Amino acid sequence: MRCPHCGGSNDKVVDSRASQGGAAIRRRRECLDCGERFTTYEYVEAFSLILIKRDGSREPYDRRKLYTGVQTACARRPVSGEQIDELVRAVETRLQNLGNQEVPTREVGEIVMEELSKLDQVAYVRFASVYRDFKTAEEFREELDRISAETGPAPEAD
Repeated sequence: MRCPHCGGSNDKVVDSRASQGGAAIRRRRECLDCGERFTTYEYVEAFSLILIKRDGSREPYDRRKLYTGVQTACARRPVSGEQIDELVRAVETRLQNLGNQEVPTREVGEIVMEELSKLDQVAYVRFASVYRDFKTAEEFREELDRISAETGPAPEAD
């Protein structure tokens, strides 16, 4: 484990406990090189899934990639880390329920967008704009119009 502060690889665990309803183990670590403390989470790889990318190549599912993508979409939004964790778990549960060993990334993206649309519309639009690769402002506007039609007009600001 590399220290996020100094990059050192010498650390000791100072506390471990179950987290996220038993789905993870939270470890508090202390870097033996610089003395800073940091937290890591360990997850059991509950399922093995291969993602089929748009170009036809395959790669193993990586929870960190999904988490980072959602976290980026939620940047500077009123969305907590716990809500992002819940969303990632919901996506993983839906993927497991598909019962497939291989899933196209297109399908994963659609599931993520469905879950994000329930959580935060701005984060949803951010994710959709990258995922759907909007080429023009008109494509972006059409997506915003579609969301507005589904949810109704935004409340007036004070």
